[in-house]
Amino acid sequence: MSAGYKGDVGVRQCWSTLAETPDAVLVDVRTVPEWTYVGIPELSSLGKAPVLMEWQSFPSMTVDPHFAETLAKRIAESGGNQSSPIFFLCRSGVRSMASAAALTAAGYENCFNVLDGFEGPLDETGHRGSRGGWKAEGLPWVQR
Repeated sequence: MSAGYKGDVGVRQCWSTLAETPDAVLVDVRTVPEWTYVGIPELSSLGKAPVLMEWQSFPSMTVDPHFAETLAKRIAESGGNQSSPIFFLCRSGVRSMASAAALTAAGYENCFNVLDGFEGPLDETGHRGSRGGWKAEGLPWVQR
């Protein structure tokens, strides 16, 4: 276990596990504006949908004090449980580490951070989305 959660995985490993494991859940912990303007993972081909749950609420960027409790209910609604693989995704991998640790502390056994997140690291011109992460790896996504 690293940093208070089960471990880090790449976006391809996350996708494979979501495809092969019926109770695996993807939790996108970015903010409403990010989901709206940047996009969200598209899991319909897997018969799933991501759980959209802000770790920090925009614009204050304060951590939701009821995050783990609320998320536990949403995971159950998605068919997951405390032993299911739960993958946490944010823009680049920082908020997802903190949220994975919070749900692990709440008793979930298999919480993973998705490395490089949805948009990946900055490239040499200061832009995201081309060097790593969900979008750069060509995994399905949509804008709402």
